[in-house]
Amino acid sequence: MAEDNVVVECADCAFRETFPNLGRARVALDDHESGTDHAVDWEIRRVAAGVERAGADAGVCGRPDCANSETPLLDWADPEP
Repeated sequence: MAEDNVVVECADCAFRETFPNLGRARVALDDHESGTDHAVDWEIRRVAAGVERAGADAGVCGRPDCANSETPLLDWADPEP
């Protein structure tokens, strides 16, 4: 199942591949776009637990009122002037 974690698909041709991680998918996406000038997109089906937690703690918009202010993953301290 990990081998199809990221799906890269071209809107302009039949190119479609699956990859176990973002790095490999990004290389394939870039290679296809630069080699064909096609519009390529990707779907990320899963992310690592730490990435998922960081996203949930940051909130959808990243604003303090949308986030978990108790998370150890974000520094909510006011910046020094």
